[in-house]
Amino acid sequence: MKSLIINKNDLKHNIKIIKELAKLDIPDDDGKKYKLIGVVKGNGYGLGLLEYSKFLIDNGIEILAVATVEEAIILRKAGIKEDILMMSSTSIKEDIEDLIENDIIITIGSVQAVNLVKEISKDTNKKIRAHIKIDTGFGRYGFLYNDIKTIIESIKELSNISLEGMYSHFSLAYYKNDKWTIEQFNRFLNVIEALKLNDIDIKNYHICNSPAFLNYPEMHLNGARIGSAFLGRVDAENNVGLKKIGQLKTNITEIKMVPKGYNIGYLNSYKTKKETKVAIVQVGYMDGYNITVYADMFRFVDKLRRLSHSIKNFFKKTNFKVTINDKKYNVIGKVGMYHLAIDVTDSDIKVNDLVYLDVNPLHVDRKIRREYV
Repeated sequence: MKSLIINKNDLKHNIKIIKELAKLDIPDDDGKKYKLIGVVKGNGYGLGLLEYSKFLIDNGIEILAVATVEEAIILRKAGIKEDILMMSSTSIKEDIEDLIENDIIITIGSVQAVNLVKEISKDTNKKIRAHIKIDTGFGRYGFLYNDIKTIIESIKELSNISLEGMYSHFSLAYYKNDKWTIEQFNRFLNVIEALKLNDIDIKNYHICNSPAFLNYPEMHLNGARIGSAFLGRVDAENNVGLKKIGQLKTNITEIKMVPKGYNIGYLNSYKTKKETKVAIVQVGYMDGYNITVYADMFRFVDKLRRLSHSIKNFFKKTNFKVTINDKKYNVIGKVGMYHLAIDVTDSDIKVNDLVYLDVNPLHVDRKIRREYV
């Protein structure tokens, strides 16, 4: 039986580190307490939407954030009463109505959304809470940062709506001292300043995702949206001691001896160098093991970075390893859809022994049980 193992102590460790970096107990100059928003999109980053959300709440995270209407409603129907921010601005009336009906904090990022929210507010007794989204150069959701007139007029038209925050999103915060990230941040600060000059006071400002939170502490403002950093799988330099969360656990289903020069797996990509004891495990890429996200890069500099990375890896020993009985063993041959082979020569490993594989939880099939230990 396969399961995704989530080490609770390691997860608590990561949450504690992020909370310490956020200085949660130290109010800012205006007396506002810092807000950490736990992002639970993508089935809780693969850790299970409900289980992970409840774990974050139990460990002091008071605001959750999702990317879809479905995720938000699942959390509410499960009895979660904490604040939930829907990060995707939408101009679909039915979606906005569902979010408001379920007491979700909506994101407003367009004139169309403003008009719909105004219309809906006339026909509901529900308190409507919202954050304004500013597009500082990501090109997705949000008012364009330089269209200050539209931003101000839209906010003033929402005078009967509780506007509790304003935020933006970085597109390239994976690298330190990046000029584009700094430019995005300055654009956001300019919008904040323009609102203040027009006597518009919004309580909370946040722009940092996990990479930015680690790479740019000077940009923390009074809130941040944390997802991958809690899992210790953040696309940034992890020099603060975060631990990787998520291991696939399964067991050995077959063991066989094969002679020297014997083919293992598809494409005849591996041949044994001696008589080899092979353990077969029923885990493959359909379970989320050895999944690579396609690098759809367009900038020449990013293509060069990837080429350099690939060349370095070419000269490295790149065997995938698994853990059996507290020892590391090499995966041999190509990983199949639901199977892989492991070289366990000169060991006493037997059928049904447990096998642990490092895997990004985001890629693990949702049908696989999540086990918090």
